[in-house]
Amino acid sequence: MRLINSNIAPDFANLDLGNVIFKLSKPREKLLLLAFFRYASCPLCNLRVHELITNYHALKDNLDIIAVFQSPPDKIKQYVGKQDIPFPIVPDPQRKLYQLYGVKSSWLGFGKAWTIKISQVFDAVLKHKYLPGSIEGEINRIPADFIIGTDNKIIKAYYGNDIGDHLPLADIFSLVKQYETR
Repeated sequence: MRLINSNIAPDFANLDLGNVIFKLSKPREKLLLLAFFRYASCPLCNLRVHELITNYHALKDNLDIIAVFQSPPDKIKQYVGKQDIPFPIVPDPQRKLYQLYGVKSSWLGFGKAWTIKISQVFDAVLKHKYLPGSIEGEINRIPADFIIGTDNKIIKAYYGNDIGDHLPLADIFSLVKQYETR
């Protein structure tokens, strides 16, 4: 079941890569971007993590970020962990959080990315050297992003259409700015 804007975000408590328990229902003073990715060596996922890292400084005063990967901790450290990531990553190899948030797989979405996102694939692989490696979980997992308010209501539920489709950064900045002015 897909979640929609204004739903209460399903609560969970999971260990992140630093062995710190992240609990969604713990009081927060900032918005939260809960971002679901594919597997740790996915070039498009690593490119998106790179974009979030690049924009983190401009967002961090008003937005926390939690990244969820369907890979186990050792694979996350081997691939995504090569980047200097300033936000927590939650491994979910059993994909319980994916199920809780209605994050699905799609062969159509897998195929679309290779035709409409080819420049991003080349950017990820050739420019940034995010080379594909081991695949944990479904190769055709479609990402999803949720902006969650301090009251744990979902402000924006975004389910991607293909394996490289995330909530645009411009939309994230816009939502953060709207929240900031309240």
